[in-house]
Amino acid sequence: MPLFHYKASTGEGEVVEGEYEAPDAQAVVRYLQSSGQIPIRVREAHGMAALHLPGIGRNRRVRAQDLHAFTEELATLLRAGLPLERSLQMLVELSGDSPLGGLVARVLDRVRSGSSLSDALEAQGSVFSRLYVNMVRAGELGGSLDGVLTRLADYLRRSRELRETIVSALVYPAILVVVSVISVLVLLTFVVPHFTQLFEDADQALPLMTQVVVASGDFMAGYGWTIPIGAVLLYLFLRRQLRRPQSRLRWDRRLLRLPLFGDLIRKLETARLSRTLGTLLGNGVPLLAGLSIVRETLGNRVLAEGLGTAVDGLKEGKGMADPLLQADVFPKLGVQMIKVGEQTGRLEDMLIQVADVYDREVRTAIQRMLTLLEPVLIVGLGLVIAFIIISILVAIVSVNELAF
Repeated sequence: MPLFHYKASTGEGEVVEGEYEAPDAQAVVRYLQSSGQIPIRVREAHGMAALHLPGIGRNRRVRAQDLHAFTEELATLLRAGLPLERSLQMLVELSGDSPLGGLVARVLDRVRSGSSLSDALEAQGSVFSRLYVNMVRAGELGGSLDGVLTRLADYLRRSRELRETIVSALVYPAILVVVSVISVLVLLTFVVPHFTQLFEDADQALPLMTQVVVASGDFMAGYGWTIPIGAVLLYLFLRRQLRRPQSRLRWDRRLLRLPLFGDLIRKLETARLSRTLGTLLGNGVPLLAGLSIVRETLGNRVLAEGLGTAVDGLKEGKGMADPLLQADVFPKLGVQMIKVGEQTGRLEDMLIQVADVYDREVRTAIQRMLTLLEPVLIVGLGLVIAFIIISILVAIVSVNELAF
């Protein structure tokens, strides 16, 4: 059986650590609860080295997984009946000298000075999103802070899993692109110049494809350093343009028109919108306030404006689904499901279902795109290298024919 490392709190509030062999983490949790201890963290022993790395400075950015762990552990402690201040103090002790530890310590200081938890979190700047702060505030007002944090931890877990799925799926294509670029640069920079002198000595017109390759090799040898500079300048120009609302709106509209990618962006943003809004509604946030919060979480400005029409519709006493249908930027299936939720009074549940549907569709779409993208990249790399080699061989054959 695997060995698990655990941290738990005794009935007197003392933090204890230990190891326990069990089939899974849930068995460890049951063991701790049966012995009168409150489980805080359970991890497989072989993974513990990654939990507390020495020498991590306090200025390091708090990672998404750290924020999820903080939310989950705070919910566990509050659900076990510990006061908020004591729970935060225990998390400070558990985090040690880490970015998360410094963050929780600052939150604890504000709570001790009389601030509510939501105000203390809001004072930490951009670390905690408006969604996070407003959900915590709703939990404080409703007297169910532990339940809100539990649902928030589940939301953060699902969001992180979706993001990690996308990043992991793009790793292999990114490696292929890098290898392709390096291979072509090596051929043009180091291989082609060796044949240039031979072609010049022949004093004959070279085939057009060979002229293109030789010119490319000469450019790389003499001016290759301008490429990274140009790439940096282009990046800075695009970033500056995207900061302008109108330029960003035009760019996002073009992205939505792209085949495959446009549909993927719509589904991804709809999943984020639905899960975020459903989570907010489930924790007592009013629909109008929830839509205003969700609008800021959308990355595509066209979809954010489309959601703004729903906000305006609600202010005028209309429903949410009809303005979304009129905006014609969100997937129609998702909007129809939302409409059914409005009509049946189960909007919160329907939003979560919409999020689940589009989470699955996003994963499926990514797998299909990768299935298409990988052979395209491989074939593209092969064609480019083949073009370079064939152009050199054709020129060599023509030079040899002239010699005879």
